[in-house]
Amino acid sequence: MDLQGKKTIVVGLGKSGMAAYELLKKMGAQVCLYDGKEDLDISGYDVPVYLGTFPEDVLKQLDCAVFSPGVPLTIPVAEALRAQGIPIIGEIELAYLYERGSVIGITGTNGKTTTTTLVGEIMSDFNDQTFVVGNIGNPYTKEVLKSTGQSITVAEISSFQLETVDTFCPKVSAILNITPDHLNRHGTMENYIDAKFDITKNQTKEELCVLNYEDEVLRRRAQELPCRVAFFSSKRVLAEGLYQDKDKNIVDGATGKVLMNMSESNIPGDHNCENIMAAILMTREMGVPVEQILHTVRNFQAVEHRVEFVKTVNDVDYYNDSKGTNPDAAIKGIQSMGRPTILIGGGYDKGAEFDAWIKAFDGKVKQLLLLGETAGKIAGTAERLGFHHHEYVDSLEEAVRRAAELADRGDAVLLSPACASWDMFDSYEQRGNLFKEYVRNL
Repeated sequence: MDLQGKKTIVVGLGKSGMAAYELLKKMGAQVCLYDGKEDLDISGYDVPVYLGTFPEDVLKQLDCAVFSPGVPLTIPVAEALRAQGIPIIGEIELAYLYERGSVIGITGTNGKTTTTTLVGEIMSDFNDQTFVVGNIGNPYTKEVLKSTGQSITVAEISSFQLETVDTFCPKVSAILNITPDHLNRHGTMENYIDAKFDITKNQTKEELCVLNYEDEVLRRRAQELPCRVAFFSSKRVLAEGLYQDKDKNIVDGATGKVLMNMSESNIPGDHNCENIMAAILMTREMGVPVEQILHTVRNFQAVEHRVEFVKTVNDVDYYNDSKGTNPDAAIKGIQSMGRPTILIGGGYDKGAEFDAWIKAFDGKVKQLLLLGETAGKIAGTAERLGFHHHEYVDSLEEAVRRAAELADRGDAVLLSPACASWDMFDSYEQRGNLFKEYVRNL
């Protein structure tokens, strides 16, 4: 698709939308911008900007639309574009049109950011022409024109971003796991699963997809994929791929060779072992020597907002797991706590159920402090399951103060909300940073 001279509209003026706008300008497209919010500051733009109601007369002039990932494909503007036969692509697809190097694409419900960051560090140590982009917070369209025939782009890709890919084809892809999330956007679990598998839709036997053997959906659908598959497992022995044995060794199934023990890692837990194994499989496929991979893995530190140690106050350790934005991710946060824990949870309602999360407390959680839109729903689930040690707080600052009052020496306080942040905060990063600020002020 050549967009030079084509009348193209960018829908959604967030970070990804603005990066797409900048790329389109550089590539000679005739750009205009649209956002449904009427109160945005549009001063400083040198192209037409439309806010609120979409003007129908503009629709008839368009050749292409670029949707930001946060904009659902079910809004009336999208329906009108499709009715006119105007192609809709996303920011990831737009960037890929100009990609000159090789791409590693990583998706999954949980673990994407940790794995993407680790893969990015491994590849950067191997190839200084490495770019880490996508859902991790750095728009792909911002970096793609720096790509060369020798460069590597490591992309964290969400289900929202995968809904609008067309030609996007990573040399190596990974689907780390699939558990219920974003059902308010996708409508059904099957739609959500299909979106995740779209990361492989243009791959062939020349390319590889790395899958979690312990995920039943991934294991079942692996044989349907158009590409080669490599598995990893944290629970059972595999004849090929990588697995974790009972002594927490990461073992190469094909050779039986022990690569490393999880005690050598700075990111504990079975979920992080899975992230590490996925990273090893992906980067090994890209030609990085295994010993070099392992050197980077051993020196890798935890990602911000993912069970991130903040501070010890009065012999109580505080951890920021603001990136635990769904129940399955938050379960992993609890599992990484080795002591009695005061848990702070609740937030924006994405349509999730919280039974499995409450059951995972498993005697570790002394008290659950609830805030945000889902507080009542979570409290009701807790009561039904026999967990009565919960109370409401009105703000995150109050939650930190109350946790400090409740915690005994040797306890932990964990922010792991099991929900998105959008009811009270701009992002999980803002939520996590505020939590850290409140803790440091104790």
